[in-house]
Amino acid sequence: MYPLKVMFLDPVGSGAYDQFMADWIKDYKYPSTEAHVTSFDPARIGPITNLEYRTYEAIVTAEIVRATRQAANEGFDAMVIGCFYDTALHDAREISGDMIVVAPCHASIETALTLANNFSIIVGQYKWVNQMRNTVIHYGYGEKLMSFRHVNMNVVEFQQDHDCTRDRLIAASRQAVEEDYAESIILGCTLETGFYKELEEELGVPVIDPSIAAFKAAEHAALLRKQCGWKPSRKWGSEAPPESELAEFGLFAQPYEFGNRVIVPAN
Repeated sequence: MYPLKVMFLDPVGSGAYDQFMADWIKDYKYPSTEAHVTSFDPARIGPITNLEYRTYEAIVTAEIVRATRQAANEGFDAMVIGCFYDTALHDAREISGDMIVVAPCHASIETALTLANNFSIIVGQYKWVNQMRNTVIHYGYGEKLMSFRHVNMNVVEFQQDHDCTRDRLIAASRQAVEEDYAESIILGCTLETGFYKELEEELGVPVIDPSIAAFKAAEHAALLRKQCGWKPSRKWGSEAPPESELAEFGLFAQPYEFGNRVIVPAN
């Protein structure tokens, strides 16, 4: 197996969940993969713990771009933007150089559709639905989306009371399967991680954990980059800003410093 370097960027101003993410990555990564879980410095963006609102997304977008450039400069093969809104995915891809950038919504849909004809997405709040529906349609999968179901929980609540979270996810997913005819379920938040196995046992359909799906998609893309030389296009719409202009504008002049970093070494 080729040695791989993958970054999982939690795009918030808190490292509270970095170790949690690192722990499950340790269980799912290839032995030859070195993974870094990173988050932003709250001194730069404030102690933002979620991206439930477009306001927060707007604030962190520039940080995601800077972090992407830094990860590419550090020699990472791939990077995950760890929010189901797929925040700044296209912006990050433009500046990533030869590094591949993936995000949970896109990766989860592609995973689900290798296992089923359609899917439903289980979200925390109904607030999320409009933006996420538009994202699914933008990706070209609107006809495969059977429904959204929400569980009336915000992002940070998912990991507070696991029994409550599990029960609500099961109830909403069962409605999606039995009433909306979903053949697979996608969990629509990266902090819904850790519940997919129990849901599959209850429902009898594939349940996609978005964090795992995104990390494994990044790992697979990194492997293909090493094996086949497949890397991001820089033609036409994928063209990156000229290095001469970046220098002229004084962008990326200094190395970017993450607020927190947890390293999961290769075995």
